[in-house]
Amino acid sequence: MVALPGVDPSWSTYIDVPSSSAADAPGTSHRWHYLDNGLGQDDTGSARGTLLCVHGNPTWSYLWRTYLAAGLEAGWRVIAVDQLDMGYSERTGVFRRLEHRITDLEDFVAAVGLSGPVVTVGHDWGGVISLGYANRNRDDLAAVILTNTAIHQDPDRPIPAPLRLALAPGVHGLGTRTSTAFLDVTLSLARPALDRAVRRAFRDPYRTPAARQGIANFVSDIPADPSHPSYGALTTTAEGIRSLGVPVLLMWGPHDPIFSDPYLEDLARRMPHADIHRFERAGHLVQEDAPTASTAMEWLGNRSVGESRSGTERDDAGLDIQQDLQQDPPRSVQQDTAYLPLGARIPELAAGPAGTTTAVAELTAAGTRTLSWRELDDDIRAVAGGLTALGFGAGSRVSLLVPPGVDLTVLIYACLRIGAVIVVADAGLGARGLSRAVKGSAPDFVIGIERALLAARAFGWPGRRISVAPLSPVRRAALRVEASLNDLRAAGPADPAGAAPDADAAILFTSGSTGPAKGVVYTHRQLSAMRDAVETTLGLGPGAALVAGFAPFALLGPALGATSVTPYMDVTTPGTLTAQALADAAAAVDATVVFASPAALRNVLTTSADVTGLGRAALGRISLLLSAGAPVPVPLLDAVQDLVPSAVLHTPYGMTESLLVADIDLAGIRTAAAAAAAGLEGAGNGVCVGRPVSGARAAVSPLDGTGAAAGEPTTAPGVTGEILVDAPHVKDRYFRLWRTQQESSRTPPWHRTGDVGHFDAEGRLWVEGRLGHVVTAAGGVLTPVGLEQALEELDGVHLAAVVGVGPVGTQAVVAVLQAETAGRHPRLADPRLAAAARAAARDLGVDLAAVLAVPALPVDIRHNAKIDRTRVAAWSGRFLSGDRAGSL
Repeated sequence: MVALPGVDPSWSTYIDVPSSSAADAPGTSHRWHYLDNGLGQDDTGSARGTLLCVHGNPTWSYLWRTYLAAGLEAGWRVIAVDQLDMGYSERTGVFRRLEHRITDLEDFVAAVGLSGPVVTVGHDWGGVISLGYANRNRDDLAAVILTNTAIHQDPDRPIPAPLRLALAPGVHGLGTRTSTAFLDVTLSLARPALDRAVRRAFRDPYRTPAARQGIANFVSDIPADPSHPSYGALTTTAEGIRSLGVPVLLMWGPHDPIFSDPYLEDLARRMPHADIHRFERAGHLVQEDAPTASTAMEWLGNRSVGESRSGTERDDAGLDIQQDLQQDPPRSVQQDTAYLPLGARIPELAAGPAGTTTAVAELTAAGTRTLSWRELDDDIRAVAGGLTALGFGAGSRVSLLVPPGVDLTVLIYACLRIGAVIVVADAGLGARGLSRAVKGSAPDFVIGIERALLAARAFGWPGRRISVAPLSPVRRAALRVEASLNDLRAAGPADPAGAAPDADAAILFTSGSTGPAKGVVYTHRQLSAMRDAVETTLGLGPGAALVAGFAPFALLGPALGATSVTPYMDVTTPGTLTAQALADAAAAVDATVVFASPAALRNVLTTSADVTGLGRAALGRISLLLSAGAPVPVPLLDAVQDLVPSAVLHTPYGMTESLLVADIDLAGIRTAAAAAAAGLEGAGNGVCVGRPVSGARAAVSPLDGTGAAAGEPTTAPGVTGEILVDAPHVKDRYFRLWRTQQESSRTPPWHRTGDVGHFDAEGRLWVEGRLGHVVTAAGGVLTPVGLEQALEELDGVHLAAVVGVGPVGTQAVVAVLQAETAGRHPRLADPRLAAAARAAARDLGVDLAAVLAVPALPVDIRHNAKIDRTRVAAWSGRFLSGDRAGSL
């Protein structure tokens, strides 16, 4: 065997194993190769147990090298086998089917003498074999870990196209045995591409056609349909694992052309207690693409696997029952207040004196559409009945691809009323981002406008499909649509019992401005707590009339008992809201409240000269204006105040994980600015977002010299750290992102927001940027927002980004300015602008290594304000190193 990158030569081991497989003659013995980190053997110390790692086709034990190394650190013995006819194990000359391979693994384990806690780990067809072993050997089984694999093949669904090609006559032998095509294609699936030495290591055991016979046989043994000889063994295992009570971790690479998301969903349904983490950028070779080894070790520790008290008990049937497998640490903020379901006020208002008054309205190019409270409740009951008739029910995931307005309002509350889980992802994510979000949420149903259903067909989104508008028979068939919203209404009303307070209610996707959008799970209780926090903090409730120019408030308006109107705009592009559209919406319901993002407000101001007299009168009746989603500059608020002179202006701070964390009004912002000017402790250097809202509390985890938030939570003034939040309306968890959820909740009961900031002496919270954007210069840690604000006050500067370039701890501080003098291409800033920027930075104690001028900075589509500083930092490093060709 050649030297292998990442493998200690002492791990390589051979053993002769007597075979009990029906594939072999009695008395047969085979020589196995395996990698063993040896922990717990001889004088190597004690081990918590053994990870038994089983590769698939056409890899070998080398696939698990990071697990062997990680196991030494975490206290686990790790054994990674080369299956017979694969890797460096013996070529038996016998066709080995799935049943034989499960028995082979049992023979190997007996020969090695494994005892005590065993965790099976599998990938590809090694996942099937490891599950077969786990299903038949439960006494010592402590946990199951799986990466991209499949345990069931739906007879009505063809196997993946790459496998159909590999099985095709004339292709199979040539592609799998005669040539290295199958091996090469598999290795090419790594994201990013494998290092040359690593690729050579994977190929080394398969140099000759004879050595590749096992690859060919593995492909031939794929149980494509019930007639296949291995289909029975596969089905036995697939049904058997339903009763596995041990902890289960599924780690998945979604960019897998073979084991795609439907296979993950099948495994999740068979083992509903499984923890799941999708590595959104990973593919088939997820072990090569993502930190699965460290995630596995963290998970084993989190679930107390291998400890003397594993948290398992035996029931009367002798099955392992894992207690509280998915329970998060309890929150310290009380959650025992009276629970009122999110939509409870709708039937109350419908039955009362307000029943005939407007509940929801929507302005479109075709006119204004309204429903009274009574009509809204009737429509929700009718749609709930139609959903139930089609098979929707408690726990059904429903992706709603419908613009904010009357239809979306009805669908949201109909789904919640029957216990279905609404999935909401913004089209502002772009085609790829939206597709990733929808596929990742694995919806049972997709309800959408025609454009969304076209995307569902084009991108292969899962779920049965329902259209909002009626379609022609031809369009309906082409888009595979079962029914329309009108069809649902015709089925008859329903009054279901309602969902349990702590059942899942919604999966709301983040904006994707700091990486792939994450699905944020809320329970019914948490959504109701969000409503209560908004009502208590902002005084919104029955009698209020709200212009919802911000999508989340389309959900909350009816829950608050407030009349809600959606203005004529593209809500995925806030900058499309005009002043006249805002005024028209306000006039339609005699609005008292407006909620709009900063990007929307900018365009409102740009178009304010077009507002009619009646429109200005409607805006003059606004008493409360809310803007959030990104920092709101004081000059923008001042200009907006002139447009809504009677309104109190608030800039709440929150995020998808907790819609409302803190709040402040314009007067409070001015007070905070005065405190900063007076040198009050902690005041300044960032955006003041006020004090925590009712029912919430906040703290910061101080930063260390590397920019990591490692300190104990504190509210001491002037201490910069990651902002932590605790409230009844904080999310329950991230959907199928176990590792991300653990990181966000590693300091119970706090949710770690990823924002950095500090408190001033008056207890006000100031936001200084994102944790991932902290600059670690030689002179200390620098957060970007305060300096960016100072740079944006310079003449000719529209937007500024402050980033670090170079190694952590010695980063150079670089200012990248969107400036009038930039021209059409990025460049070093002209001497006047550079001098002004350096002077502004020096006033704050910062030395700029470079000042760059660019025609535009990258901002996210939805907010049109959040700068992609990670992208700016990477580009700045290339630009300053002499690569002037790449665009920002």
